[in-house]
Amino acid sequence: MTRYLMVVLLAVASAVTAASPAFAQDMAQVKGVCKDRDGKPLAGATVQLQNLDDGRKYDLKTNKHGEYFSLGIEPGNYKITLLQDGKELFHEDKRAITRDEATGNVDFDLQKEQQNAEKGIGLTPEQKKQMEEAQAQQQKEVTTVKTLNDKLAMASQLIKSGDYDTALTTLNEANQVDPNRDVIWALLGDAYSGSALKQTDPAEKTKRLEQGIADYQKAIDIKKQSMAAGAKPDANVQLAGMYNNMARAQAEDGKVDDAVANYNQAAQLNPPSAGSYYFNLGATLTNANKSNDTKMRQAAIDAFDKAIAADPNRADAYYYKGTNLVGGATLQGDKMIAPEGTAEAFNKYLELQPTGPHAEDAKAILASMGAPVENSYGKKKTSKK
Repeated sequence: MTRYLMVVLLAVASAVTAASPAFAQDMAQVKGVCKDRDGKPLAGATVQLQNLDDGRKYDLKTNKHGEYFSLGIEPGNYKITLLQDGKELFHEDKRAITRDEATGNVDFDLQKEQQNAEKGIGLTPEQKKQMEEAQAQQQKEVTTVKTLNDKLAMASQLIKSGDYDTALTTLNEANQVDPNRDVIWALLGDAYSGSALKQTDPAEKTKRLEQGIADYQKAIDIKKQSMAAGAKPDANVQLAGMYNNMARAQAEDGKVDDAVANYNQAAQLNPPSAGSYYFNLGATLTNANKSNDTKMRQAAIDAFDKAIAADPNRADAYYYKGTNLVGGATLQGDKMIAPEGTAEAFNKYLELQPTGPHAEDAKAILASMGAPVENSYGKKKTSKK
């Protein structure tokens, strides 16, 4: 009995001993090194293995050397994905991992993969076709951009020199290359509105101003569409400039309300340049106020106040604020009684630009008010004894 039991126990022990290697041989291992696009170790990344037969996943982390390793992987066909911060960097659709150690060596070298992709190595025929089409499209874009940049540079120089008609021809040629560039339409607006001011025929002047306004609007619409797809850092600045230039053309065309709205829009889009836009708004209202309308005059004063708040050293804003205040003056005998703040506005202008283009006019207005000319804002000029 004892001998029989011992035989049985030895048989069981032999079976257990024999089973251990067999169990180990049923599993596989996987290991590798991961490098980024600069060829440096990719630390803290995740190598994910997904069994294509049963869906089971293994997530393995890379160490500071970009290495990962695991025992006990079930042999099978796997999709292997390299991820960092949850974002896929690269993947291999199918890799057979067996008990043969060599099949479990899976390295990721993103620098090499990028170089191979650029050469079309390792791509399917469909992928290679897509890559070639993308490269051709990219080259076409490079050629298009160069052509357009050359024409835009030429047109800009022509506009500066006052040759608006040649500029218009150049810009229309650019539009034939690509009609969906906001900068082309914006320059067309500049060329048409600039050429309008040289026209002696009122009808032709109006026609060109309205064409310029339409082109500015086209540029604004295209810019907004591109911003909706993903705004660039300076997109608001560019859009504000378009609104400002369109407002200027509208003011020349007598569309004062439209100009006011667009100057305000420009100021909201680009606060650092709001002083210039508010000054343009005040100037537009001042020039349009032929009948000395009280509301329009006050709107101009408010605009110049905003320009001054944005840029306290803008001398012209004080001068034109003063001229609008003078519009509300009354006479008492030979003396002009101007609203409060008038003398201060002209004196501030003289402080900032004592020999400026409006200095003599400012002094004459102050004299007609019986107000002293001051050499600094709020301080009277001392008389010599």
